[in-house]
Amino acid sequence: MTARSRPDLQTRTFRGTPRNLSRLSQALTRGELVAVPTETVYGLAGDALDVRACRAIFRAKGRPTSDPLIVHIHHLRQLDELAVVNEAALALAKAFWPGPLTIILPKQPIVPDLATAGLPSVAIRMPRHPLFRALLRQSGRPLAAPSANPFGYVSPTSAAHVRAGLGGRIRYILDGGPCRIGLESTIIDLRDPARPEILRPGAIGHAELARVLKRPVQERQRTVSAGHAAVAPGLLTRHYSPRTPVVLHERLESALAADAEMAAEAFVFLARPAKRTGPNVFWLDDRGRLAPAARRLFDLLQRLDTGKWRRIHMELASGEDGLAVAINDRLRRAAAKR
Repeated sequence: MTARSRPDLQTRTFRGTPRNLSRLSQALTRGELVAVPTETVYGLAGDALDVRACRAIFRAKGRPTSDPLIVHIHHLRQLDELAVVNEAALALAKAFWPGPLTIILPKQPIVPDLATAGLPSVAIRMPRHPLFRALLRQSGRPLAAPSANPFGYVSPTSAAHVRAGLGGRIRYILDGGPCRIGLESTIIDLRDPARPEILRPGAIGHAELARVLKRPVQERQRTVSAGHAAVAPGLLTRHYSPRTPVVLHERLESALAADAEMAAEAFVFLARPAKRTGPNVFWLDDRGRLAPAARRLFDLLQRLDTGKWRRIHMELASGEDGLAVAINDRLRRAAAKR
């Protein structure tokens, strides 16, 4: 039976004390899993070079092995051990690491095929969160760490989200507080450095990447059908999805939320409406700022999903780069038909 069908592990949450970090790093070196905080979302970490640990990640999440894992490193020198590096990748690593950028490169033989969906490429990131970096340093291993939630569900941005989703399936959660960014990392494909392409938008937009690379960076909506090997995570048509149906709007009208027939439906505005019309009205930031909106998005979706709403109406962000594109990417996948 899988961990999905037997939620019988005792899950404990740990503060980031030196003693706890030592204990959890030892667990990782034994091939166990630890849910960890990052600046993007919480990840479910395991030894990326240990096939058993990678298999345990897929099992705990109910994740298909066609969806690859991101490998996290602590120091730039580890990049050569895991991937075939080019000058473009080094330029981006020096500009944005540690930070919310994942780079796709040809993989070295040391990386298990299980971690890469059987493809000859690997996704690598150097995270910024100090507690995750401490575990990477103390364990001395590159760590695979997809989002610490059941596969396809809304990503976790707090330790409480992790416990709600994976409690009973994993033993250890490291509590590092709420995530600072709240959306998954930007993923850029540099297998061909002459043709850089964003596969998943995030906080680092194509304009910033293009300035460093000194060349245009392609960015287009990428989708992969379930069961097909993906070069990067987060490309499924439906992903980041609450159980409650999501309906998207270019602009929401307060009058719609105030309609008596809509009382059982939740309405989420990017900015606080001039007139709050009822208990079914929510917003991502008082002034509609993108960074606070992104930080709050997944937390609000999880809370609304437990509120017995019939549907969740979401207002899309305006803008053509960075967080606006990333927010809308997550919303469109969350709203895709089941």
